Amino acid sequence: MQNQTLRNLITGLTIFVFVAACSFAAQTVAPDSTSVPTDEPTLSPPATLRAVPFKEEGSTPPYTITSQTPQLSGGENEAVARFNALSDQIVQVEIANFRENSLSQASDPPIASGSFFDATYDLVYQNGNLWSLKFDFLGYSDGAAHPYHYSKTLNYDLERRMQLSLDDLFLANSEYLQALSDYCITELSQRDIGFDGAFSAGAEPTPENYRNWNIASDGLLITFDEYQVASYAAGPQTVVVPYDALRAWIAPLGPLRLIMP
Repeated sequence: MQNQTLRNLITGLTIFVFVAACSFAAQTVAPDSTSVPTDEPTLSPPATLRAVPFKEEGSTPPYTITSQTPQLSGGENEAVARFNALSDQIVQVEIANFRENSLSQASDPPIASGSFFDATYDLVYQNGNLWSLKFDFLGYSDGAAHPYHYSKTLNYDLERRMQLSLDDLFLANSEYLQALSDYCITELSQRDIGFDGAFSAGAEPTPENYRNWNIASDGLLITFDEYQVASYAAGPQTVVVPYDALRAWIAPLGPLRLIMP
């Protein structure tokens, strides 16, 4: 009887030790998720760009409006939402200007097939959180001698959730506009576009003259609209200003730090 009692005691003690060991092992191998360090960065999925098409037609007067608006999906929600709202605003403002200005000047009755407006874009550069897009607008008011063209640009930093200005790229109070102007004037003067003289003022170092710029892989892409630095027949002009030509004025911790060679 005593032997049986002793055996039962030993068996119970063995089971207790086994259960306790398993419980400790489970806690060691599979810690609770709350024990994961909270200071590790949470990476957002990469954003992707798509074109949202739009078409509108009218008959009094006859006109057609078409557009492709760039929109991002994925990534960090608030940053993407701000980009999309800004991109949509750029396109919608120009469509509204066409309705208000070009359509009001259209011939009635129409002389040709009517008025039209088209908005497109190009992705000039994208790397990480930096996105640089160029919008091209083509319009025509029925009865006019020829269509018109102009551009807008959008340089956006998703990480900072903001549209970039030229000032964001360069050292404060630096003469970067003069450097841009000097390079562009030299380049434009070598082209057979009639730049010297009446059109030279379009490349002077003013913020308005350098409003259309894009970050590109090999430098800043400057776009001059038609009539700005050349006649309509010569068309809009673009100049790529190499980063090496601007190195002395570029902010070392600014958005261009990851692009500079």
